[in-house]
Amino acid sequence: MSFCKDKVAVVTGAGGTLCGPIAADLAKQGAKVVLIGRTASKLESTAAAIARFDGVCRIETGSVTDEAAMQAIADRVAAEWGPCRFLINGAGGNQPAALTTRLQFDPAELTGPMAGGEKGWWDVDLDVFESVLLTNTMGTVIPSRVFAKQMAAAGGGAIINFGSMNTYRPLTRVAAYAMSKAAIANWTQFLAQYLAPAKIRVNAIAPGFFVNDRSRKILCTPDGGLTARGEQVMAHSCIKRFGEPEELLGCVNWLLDDSAASFVTGITVPVDGGFLASSGV
Repeated sequence: MSFCKDKVAVVTGAGGTLCGPIAADLAKQGAKVVLIGRTASKLESTAAAIARFDGVCRIETGSVTDEAAMQAIADRVAAEWGPCRFLINGAGGNQPAALTTRLQFDPAELTGPMAGGEKGWWDVDLDVFESVLLTNTMGTVIPSRVFAKQMAAAGGGAIINFGSMNTYRPLTRVAAYAMSKAAIANWTQFLAQYLAPAKIRVNAIAPGFFVNDRSRKILCTPDGGLTARGEQVMAHSCIKRFGEPEELLGCVNWLLDDSAASFVTGITVPVDGGFLASSGV
């Protein structure tokens, strides 16, 4: 029997490129999957994929940074399906206004807007910068706070948070995103030790470079080639390609399954095609 059959699995960011397939895979194994996100149409696409094999899921729209909204979802799900036993904290992301185009300081930054639309650190919108930090950190903390309480009352469960390559080393241009993903590793360790007596294991995965609609514009050219940024990524990749969402499933299932990973908690697992293993030199 599947480790998750007839149990409730909550997936935030379930309309995304990575978490959509994770949600579908859990449903295929018999879990009752709660799809959480802000955009109903994206969640409906995941639900349609699940419906093709008669899986069980429900759509719940709401912001992961809104504790009242998350609590309302948790209460509805518990009343109709029972307590959450698995939580995938996949919601998060980045925003263009929080990025720089420059990799290092240029004196032109001190005299006003730079030519050609170049953006340095002083051109970053700090309100958006803060929003990225909030979404990626509190958007993990709040669902954990809400759904882990159900797990503890039910006798245990498992949580998976989402880090990234920025968890290990800060990539250029994406300071807010990098800060937030470094914080996720620390939060994962804190929560793992805190919830251990409740028989709740907490781990994280750190996906390498997987192409979605947003990253495609940064990594790929319109004709399917690589941008300069994409070339930099490939220079550090042992496998020399981008990841496919389905390549996360084995790690996710291992971390959730008590029969396979009952002694595993507080770690962050890179699934990165060898990006961290290579200096690119």
